[in-house]
Amino acid sequence: MVTFTELGLSQPLLQAVANMGFEEPTPIQLQTIPIAMAGRDLIGQAQTGTGKTAAYGIPMVERIAVDAEQIRGMVITPTRELAVQVAEELNRIGQFKGIRALPIYGGQDINRQIKALQKKPHIIVGTPGRLLDHLRRRTIRLHSIEILVLDEADEMLNMGFIDDIETILREIPGQHQTMLFSATIPLPIQNLAQKFMQAPQTIRIASKEVTVPNTEQSYIELQEKQKFDVLCRLLDMQAPDLAIVFGRTKRRVDELAGALSKRGYSVEAIHGDLTQPKRESVIRQFKEGIIEILVATDVAARGLDITGVTHVYNFDIPQDPESYVHRIGRTGRVGKPGQALTFVTPREIEHLRSIEKMTRRKMVREPIPTLTESIQGQQRVAMEKLLQAAAAADVKQYREMAEDLLAETDSVTLIAAALKLLTREPDTTPVQLTPEDPARGKRYSRVGSQRERWSGSRKKKSW
Repeated sequence: MVTFTELGLSQPLLQAVANMGFEEPTPIQLQTIPIAMAGRDLIGQAQTGTGKTAAYGIPMVERIAVDAEQIRGMVITPTRELAVQVAEELNRIGQFKGIRALPIYGGQDINRQIKALQKKPHIIVGTPGRLLDHLRRRTIRLHSIEILVLDEADEMLNMGFIDDIETILREIPGQHQTMLFSATIPLPIQNLAQKFMQAPQTIRIASKEVTVPNTEQSYIELQEKQKFDVLCRLLDMQAPDLAIVFGRTKRRVDELAGALSKRGYSVEAIHGDLTQPKRESVIRQFKEGIIEILVATDVAARGLDITGVTHVYNFDIPQDPESYVHRIGRTGRVGKPGQALTFVTPREIEHLRSIEKMTRRKMVREPIPTLTESIQGQQRVAMEKLLQAAAAADVKQYREMAEDLLAETDSVTLIAAALKLLTREPDTTPVQLTPEDPARGKRYSRVGSQRERWSGSRKKKSW
């Protein structure tokens, strides 16, 4: 077993790594750190959950001088959430050396960012649009950049940022190190690397190393109109501590969150149309357990680093295997168990098989839960709550009241009544969601390492 000490890290970095709970390097870290420490350009092909942020963050922090007066490092990310997450991790890595990272993203007051930039951070982590804004205003200058990282490059390509990225890269003069990380390496990413990188070394992490070993993966085959009721039954039966439900579109996510809220669940939606303060508020509430269910689109959930997510529900099957791996990577983290369940309509079974083939993991088929099973699940949860309260809470002040009640009613009836009050009775009120047509508009199908657009249509189905 290779340790971080054997990778030649300085004492401040070793102290930070130990403080973060890292015991040994992941495969991507083991291969990336020595090359990056030598100052070479590299391309890392790795999925979410492999530890790639530390793979480039550790050598970046190690190589940047703490007395630097100008910005020495820059990370470009596709989303605001990922920018914040990466900056937080870089600050943890650099805490004992004194290296500071600043997130730069749209939706946040630009004047506030300008003031923060005046405090001379060593590293900036930004989204393409806001970085360009600062470059045009001359509030960020890249003439001293020594290390550049492009994180989730294929996602930035899919979101249409490739031209913005090229514009930013042209602003970086002289010799500097470039590291590019991407789940896939389609042709436009290859072209970008050829244009802006110097003889990069490629590191690939095989699929078997990026699956989620602590996550149980299963699916339910059902009709489109059954999805919502089945989801509610599962939530009642499984009573997740924290759950993320993935929908295909922003409208789908909003409607699903609204329908769940009407049924009495503690839920919020997150997608790209939310204002930044609202997004930050929702994520904070979810992290703190104020809300138990987050309904999200793929893009909105990128960069979410929340421990304690016990369940992921794919209300709509993801469009490609990479998105599936990203989604289920939200649970089963830090060695804790997780569950990922995917809803699949009969026409999507073949697509499910392609996901299984890519992840090299067979999903277990689960039966559609019945209403009776849902009620039994709620009763079990109510009983657990009652037992936990009896064990943990100070119930002395209630004993006299309990004795009075027992003088009038038998204990079994009283406990049964308490369980009934604690049990959420399943709501069977019909809910109408707008039908989703996965074949309408732009879709992507995997052909080799490239994404090809295709379109189709079918008749609408009623829910």
